[in-house]
Amino acid sequence: MADPNSPDGPNGIYVLPFADTSHVARRNLDLAYASASAFQKLDLYLPDGPAPASGWPLIVYVHGGAWMMCDKADVQLNAPLSMLAQGFAVASVNYRLSSEARFPAQIHDVKAAIRWLRAHAGRHDLDPARFAAWGCSAGGHLVSLAGMTNDVPVMEDPAMGHAETSSAVQAVVSFFGPTKLDQMDQFLIQTGAGEADHLDPQSPESRLLGGVPTTVPGQVIAANPETWVTPACPPFLLLHAPMDPIVPVQHSVMLSQRITAIAGEGRARLRLVEGAGHATPQFDQPDLLAEVAGFLGAVLKAPAA
Repeated sequence: MADPNSPDGPNGIYVLPFADTSHVARRNLDLAYASASAFQKLDLYLPDGPAPASGWPLIVYVHGGAWMMCDKADVQLNAPLSMLAQGFAVASVNYRLSSEARFPAQIHDVKAAIRWLRAHAGRHDLDPARFAAWGCSAGGHLVSLAGMTNDVPVMEDPAMGHAETSSAVQAVVSFFGPTKLDQMDQFLIQTGAGEADHLDPQSPESRLLGGVPTTVPGQVIAANPETWVTPACPPFLLLHAPMDPIVPVQHSVMLSQRITAIAGEGRARLRLVEGAGHATPQFDQPDLLAEVAGFLGAVLKAPAA
């Protein structure tokens, strides 16, 4: 394997430095949740001590990287791993990147991983009724889409296995996740926060969708979590910087508004992280992670004894 600190990561994919997992005693690495790609693997980390009678609540973590780079074991994982001390298990998922497959392959993979984890919950002391999904940037997009399309057949590929098992999640945490992939530039122009280059033929969005977003409206609609909001959507916690230079803050604001309009007050919580950028250290601050832990703890309450 190439040095993770270099641009030449596994399979030629750019990766970041590895996360610090030295404090995690219980781990299962490179578990294959499907067999169509070498990227269809996940790492599972468990808290110390005996599991609750029902099993550990689980955070399914999906990394960012513009759907085209990064890895399940890189430094993005440090924040989710902090939740082990709060009694949450963490599964970090790799998925097919846009260089290998176009959308909807990525959401098919995330949902296949969730089905695999639920099907194997007993083996790993997980509570199949208490699954949350958390992602950053491109990962935030995918977990938002996963939560909005709980058990929606068109977003599943049953050929990946465990077709009879639910891919539903009971809570979603999205850090600066994009939604309207054809409206990145216009919002960035409004805020003046970053360059308007998301409609370039080589942009991450174009690579993901298989064409410039304005030329593939069907793909844009299908990939937008707002398309799929229903009154039954799970609770969402959305975090975004007002001056994010890559993913405009309007995406989280408008998703929060749509969830509230359709599912009711209290179903979406939006926190604007002042002074932050895109994937900057402010998102790892203790007070912010405490808010995430509080949100997940409230939503994924342990069953009554």
